[in-house]
Amino acid sequence: MEEILQKDHIRVKETAATWEDAIRSAGNILAEAGSIEPEYIDYMIESLEEYGPYVVIAPMLAIAHAAPGRGVIRNDLSLITLSSPVKFGSENDPVFVVLCFGCIDPTSHIHRLTKIAELLSKESRISALADADTADEIINILNS
Repeated sequence: MEEILQKDHIRVKETAATWEDAIRSAGNILAEAGSIEPEYIDYMIESLEEYGPYVVIAPMLAIAHAAPGRGVIRNDLSLITLSSPVKFGSENDPVFVVLCFGCIDPTSHIHRLTKIAELLSKESRISALADADTADEIINILNS
């Protein structure tokens, strides 16, 4: 799992009043890691404002991202869970788990996303992530 999602890129029970706050929280992890420029977070928010809540791909789960390359230094992924869910305006609302990724080009991140999609294909696993209290629990859920 470490090659897909690093433990220090996980935050649990984050506080967010809005979907924008949730994206900023998840994006800040990547910015602090030096994987994205801070403006990439704004690009993600602008993308949702323009295209709607396309990032909410399953009940309780959003995968935040923007166009490849712009503001991305290296491919990377973060995950946050929320202490209280937020609404994105999607039929899959409310969202408890936000994955955030930045990719340098249209294809180099596909392996990571495919693996994450496989791991999160069960709604029960997403619920377990939402209920987790530590990053170690998140890793254990994803490894199980």
